[in-house]
Amino acid sequence: MRANYLFTSESVAEGHPDKVCDRISDEIVDLVYREAAKTGVDPWGVRIACETLATTNRVVIAGEVRVPDTLLKKDKEGNVLKDAAGHPLINPAKFKAAARKAIREIGYEQAGFHWKTAKIDVLLHPQSADIAQGVDNAADRQGDEGAGDQGIMFGYACRETAELMPAPIYYSHRILDLLATARKKGVGEAGRLGPDAKSQVTVRYIDGKPAEVTSIVLSTQHLDESWDSAKVRSVVEPYIREALHDIHIASDCNWYINPTGKFVIGGPDGDAGLTGRKIIVDTYGGAAPHGGGAFSGKDTTKVDRSAAYAARYLAKNVVAASLADRCTIQIAYAIGVAQPLSIYVDLHGTGKITEDQVEAAIRKTMDLSPSGIRRHLDLNKPIYAKTSAYGHFGRKAGRDGSFSWEKLDLVKPLKDALKEEALKAA
Repeated sequence: MRANYLFTSESVAEGHPDKVCDRISDEIVDLVYREAAKTGVDPWGVRIACETLATTNRVVIAGEVRVPDTLLKKDKEGNVLKDAAGHPLINPAKFKAAARKAIREIGYEQAGFHWKTAKIDVLLHPQSADIAQGVDNAADRQGDEGAGDQGIMFGYACRETAELMPAPIYYSHRILDLLATARKKGVGEAGRLGPDAKSQVTVRYIDGKPAEVTSIVLSTQHLDESWDSAKVRSVVEPYIREALHDIHIASDCNWYINPTGKFVIGGPDGDAGLTGRKIIVDTYGGAAPHGGGAFSGKDTTKVDRSAAYAARYLAKNVVAASLADRCTIQIAYAIGVAQPLSIYVDLHGTGKITEDQVEAAIRKTMDLSPSGIRRHLDLNKPIYAKTSAYGHFGRKAGRDGSFSWEKLDLVKPLKDALKEEALKAA
């Protein structure tokens, strides 16, 4: 690892077209979990893989689901209607309502994209029987469920911020989060900003530690067509400085605020959006590997989501336990197989113990089958809409069970497992 260098990460606001789609997909995940709880359906049976496309006044929702009867079409006698192939038909009403709620809460009420007038198509269908068979019956018989797909997932943690996140992505998120809060509350002229925005922060590292910010890029939608770049900067600069209050802004820092000038047409009216296109924004801003799978719109049998959460949870607890200053964890799965094919740990030369010891401790302290992850982190809940913007990691665990993968309750079990192994070796 180089000691002195510049590193840059970007974030996008909840009103970015791709993030609008992530939010809608995750509102639908939450809808299905809520309906399951309301109707007494076992949440372990919930299955969703929901993709959203958004463009000018149009939203298309597609994917596979296994949902409670309350979300299916029925005849006057209450019988579930089926298509020609015998599959139950989805009732689009509640799904459309979830999408409109998401668009309204983000703040879109413009002519080209409005929560009331956007046309919404729901093209959801039952989960593939082949996929269902692989998930419901683990091929290795070591867990209740097999993984919903093959793939590799990564988790990462480091000591650059109090939240054990890389500094550039942390500050990029923080800028947009503060601006969104001010916009929604109508605080002064910030209330004239629009929902669509992007930020980017470049951090100078000295001796491997974040020392100062050397470049700040912010492009934000504004509703007043008379505003120019200088006006936008006068509105947003106090929020940027607040977001960066615990890191030095270099005296020669380059500021690029709305560098193209006017930014009035935003969101899906300005550019089409799609679920899952901002996976680096969702994770570590490029400071750590990403396995490739997106999170939003998926229930937690999909290890793209649940195992990435578990890997972050483990990496964060390893660093919090002072076993290392940086930690990357990779977990690999095969579809229909419960237990991971491999667990790989890299402590980047900062470990107080070996990677082999950490890998052994991880296997002792957490069941990394999809069922084990869902149980340990209590993931069968409607907690996902709030993950769709400003990152899935580095957030505070909520009382509703959200961001449970950010807890530090594995520190003691990891240390105990290491002590137990040390005693055996002695």
